[in-house]
Amino acid sequence: AHELLVRGSGAYFYLPKLEHHTEAGLWNDVMDYTEDALNLARGSLKCTVLLEHILLSYQIDEVLYALREHIVGVNAGRWDYLFSVVKKFRTQMSTPLPDRAQVSMTVPFMRAYTELLVKTCHQRGAHAMGGMAAFIPNRRDAEANTAALAKVRADKLREATDGFDGTWVAHPDLVPTALEVFAAQLGDKPNQKDRLRPEVSVTGDQLRDFSVPGGTITEAGVRNNISVALQYIESWLRGAGAVAIFNLMEDAATAEISRTQLWQWLHHPLARLDDDRPLTPALYTQLADEEQAKVGHLDAVKLAAARQLLDALVLADDYAEFLTVKAYDQL
Repeated sequence: AHELLVRGSGAYFYLPKLEHHTEAGLWNDVMDYTEDALNLARGSLKCTVLLEHILLSYQIDEVLYALREHIVGVNAGRWDYLFSVVKKFRTQMSTPLPDRAQVSMTVPFMRAYTELLVKTCHQRGAHAMGGMAAFIPNRRDAEANTAALAKVRADKLREATDGFDGTWVAHPDLVPTALEVFAAQLGDKPNQKDRLRPEVSVTGDQLRDFSVPGGTITEAGVRNNISVALQYIESWLRGAGAVAIFNLMEDAATAEISRTQLWQWLHHPLARLDDDRPLTPALYTQLADEEQAKVGHLDAVKLAAARQLLDALVLADDYAEFLTVKAYDQL
């Protein structure tokens, strides 16, 4: 840490998965203790908090205060945030969420939390960081790349226009697109923390209104969740925690929302596909068999174990808090 500071840098951390501001207070104590132990000036260690849990969206002020000597910004998560929504409110939702591809950052409850994030951070002098663009370019498919880059550009334009100060991307090839969009918005300024967004007023009810206008559950959405969950769990069991699936860089968050949606669709009394079929265990099994066959090139033993785990997670009456806890039994 001393050497990094001499070089004009520092020891920087990001803090994921927080659910309550008291956890931020614990991390503040850890960093204070470390600075004292290493004879570093207070505030030498810096951090960014990932806002990826719905309960934490009610406590942004408290998080910023708890970490006030260390925090530089808050980052907007997506899949983990959606995962937390279903996990925490699964028994209280009047209707289940639709295909996760339809739950974009512009649906009302997602937009509410990102606008609240920007407003609160800027009021407290912290940076608001946009979410991850997970697209992985395929240099053998120019047409697909063009379409995906257009979506990345639109997403980063929304972030920059909303007041975010920067953003994340999963691949170096996306950096020029993100830089171009933010440079056009910021000009010569390093950030736009001066935009305090006084016009934004987000209520707790807006954060908890999970309706998605026009949202549907489709067979394609069910298949995608099954396939992504199987491929990710197989990869995780082989020791890889991040993996490219369908040209997207996926981590445990995507597998969690995928299997969580499957569980909700199987158990919610009002869950129906857009052709009015319920997702029954028999239909799930049929689709899972077909999707598993499509990825038969993967490690056969690990894929079989992934399927067994996915079945156990989504068909059980009791919801499992984290798939990785169950997956450790397979290691």
